[in-house]
Amino acid sequence: MKKVFFFILLGTAVLGCKQNSNEVTHKHTNALIHETSPYLLQHAHNPVNWEAWHPDVLEKAKKEDKLLLISIGYAACHWCHVMEKECFEDEAVAQVMNENFINIKIDREERPDVDQIYMDAIQMISGQGGWPLNIVALPDGRPFWGATYVPKDNWIKSLEQLAELYKNDKQRVTDYANDLANGLQAINLVENSKDSELYSLEQLDGAVQNWTQYFDTFLGGHKSAPKFMMPNNWDFLLHYATATNKPEIMEFVDTTLTRMAYGGIYDHVGGGFSRYAVDVKWHVPHFEKMLYDNGQLTSLYAKAYAVTKNNLYKDVVVETIAFVEEELMDKNGGFYSSLDADSLDEHGNLEEGAYYVWTKEQLIDLLGDDFKLFQEYFNINSYGHWEEENYVLIRDKSNDEIANSFDIDIKTLRKTIKKNLSQLKSERNKRSRPRLDDKILTSWNGLMLKGLVDAYRYLGNDDYLKLALKNAEFIEREMIKEDGSLYRNHKGGKSSINAFLDDYATVIDAYFSLYEVTFDEKWLNLSKNLLEHTQKHFFDDASGMFFYTSDKDRSLIRRTIEVDDNVISSSNSMMAINLYKFDKLFPEQGYGKTSKQMFKNVQKDFDRRAQGFSNWLHLVLYTHQNFYEIAIIGDDYMEMAQQIGKEYLPNSIMAGSKEDGNLELLKNRSVPGRTLTYICQEGACKLPVSTAKDALQQL
Repeated sequence: MKKVFFFILLGTAVLGCKQNSNEVTHKHTNALIHETSPYLLQHAHNPVNWEAWHPDVLEKAKKEDKLLLISIGYAACHWCHVMEKECFEDEAVAQVMNENFINIKIDREERPDVDQIYMDAIQMISGQGGWPLNIVALPDGRPFWGATYVPKDNWIKSLEQLAELYKNDKQRVTDYANDLANGLQAINLVENSKDSELYSLEQLDGAVQNWTQYFDTFLGGHKSAPKFMMPNNWDFLLHYATATNKPEIMEFVDTTLTRMAYGGIYDHVGGGFSRYAVDVKWHVPHFEKMLYDNGQLTSLYAKAYAVTKNNLYKDVVVETIAFVEEELMDKNGGFYSSLDADSLDEHGNLEEGAYYVWTKEQLIDLLGDDFKLFQEYFNINSYGHWEEENYVLIRDKSNDEIANSFDIDIKTLRKTIKKNLSQLKSERNKRSRPRLDDKILTSWNGLMLKGLVDAYRYLGNDDYLKLALKNAEFIEREMIKEDGSLYRNHKGGKSSINAFLDDYATVIDAYFSLYEVTFDEKWLNLSKNLLEHTQKHFFDDASGMFFYTSDKDRSLIRRTIEVDDNVISSSNSMMAINLYKFDKLFPEQGYGKTSKQMFKNVQKDFDRRAQGFSNWLHLVLYTHQNFYEIAIIGDDYMEMAQQIGKEYLPNSIMAGSKEDGNLELLKNRSVPGRTLTYICQEGACKLPVSTAKDALQQL
């Protein structure tokens, strides 16, 4: 591909991620006023003539032969707010943009299909990416220039030069756009592998061993800053450590989960996790709080509690769910997307983290005689200091260590700290709250639903099942269309965007898991219907994988095939696991064959970068170790299932009924007056047992 000959027009691009004040009247209003996304509505009164992403807008650009300026961000994104204030609220900037471009604003959370393509483009152009993501493209959408955050003067200069370049040397621009479009297609190709062998356990051991060189065994996570929580990484390593008896891997998982829970990245006052930490010790977070992080981490900590019975992990689950219920739950049962990193400080200025940080003087005034204990517990010292006079609460000692140093018992310590945090929460509630992104996204709700199911399964709190059912019913009522397809988004009673593969994959998984704890076949049938819809409308016969977008939607530059596991697992890895599990209940449908082929298509990459395919790696353990179908039949089937299900059994699925059920696994197994558990593999079952203890011994 040709070198990017005009990326140097840009000043330094800054990786990053403002929102209009609530004015009574507005000098400017653009087409975004008709949207529901809070991020798009933030820009509805910019002087820029913003449009939302829509086929009609692209047709307009073609007719007028005008370049597209595509700006992508999200509501909780700090640097998006900065660039809006500096550039998009400025009338001189808007004049340049309006005269030379068709300007399109995109909420990346609503339109990840567009974001994926242009994020790949900017990484090919510059070798880096981030948000705000700003792309200049030909009228048909093919990109040729990109940048993240750009200061005002550089922004104006760059746009003027790009417009002049297109006017005077259109062929040069078009040639480069062609090359880039070809590159975007090439990096997205997945071959239908003809490998005869599946990735082995021995190969997996080697891949994990290579991965360990990046482990931070003292502070947890990976040896880097910023430090990202990667739930699917730690989830797989938990599975791997327990399945292959690797205590050193389990120790690393424990260290990571403990340090994350101790860190400032965890909100000790209000529960829930922020997006990532800017340092190596999980101390100072990027303060935005996202539903997708908290949903996945709820699942992870619940599983880790099942393995370790560590009360710290249980506390994290309880407090995180309380945060989500209090801050992110709509009355209709759906969950909102995020809380912003920024909020108003005591002087009325928007500041990142203003809602969450404390000065020493504030804490002394609030806590009085308890301050000395609190100071030691949460490091109101050089270790916990952030900047200026502000501290971010962070732990680095266990309850036992603190209790011993103060010569008090654990019960007294916990009671005192709980009282202190309640005092801080009451005081914090008086502050200006972070701004809320109250759109509801299907895939993120699927992740949170799975978190609630896992929390109920492993902690046994009935309230979590009630919350899960309320959310599951919301998804069924508001997000599933009459034709069986899904919507991506919902806000104020309105849904407008067709769902993407991750929406289907997460809800399929969550509904399947909900069936495993309720044995209500409604959820299993809904899950299966969604699975069949994806096979019909998303599957690519040529590659044996699933496209990210449905064949019902207008194709963009490419139909993306997503395989790399990132902060959220890739939609294809989730689908491969869904298919694997459904094959155990419906072996005649061919789901297992598809899952196996998907696995083969990506396994060549496992050696190179195991952490980027961690969700896929579960399939190695499923395939090469015993995988069980657990069938429970009889009057006390729910009680039996709860006793078995609270154990961490990743290589299994559960089915149950009071009498012989509709599933093949549940037919002809009922014995009057007895509750029996059958441990099966590929439909072949061991002799039934009548106690959970005996069933677990067979497992």
